[in-house]
Amino acid sequence: MSALFNFHSFLTVVLLVICTCTYIKMQFPAMLEQRTGFRGFFWKAARIGERLSPWVAMGCFAMGVSIIIF
Repeated sequence: MSALFNFHSFLTVVLLVICTCTYIKMQFPAMLEQRTGFRGFFWKAARIGERLSPWVAMGCFAMGVSIIIF
């Protein structure tokens, strides 16, 4: 089944994109300077990761535990 039709997989993909974009922005800030277009989506995901860091980290932890258990 596609990740678009399975809500659990969709949330996992969204959390991984947010965490990955935040990490890339911290390591290579020049890659995510553009705020419009296709790269703008990744810039926005990185901003979400920066501003909601404790909540995103808790979400990643909860998703990891749920994947291991279920």
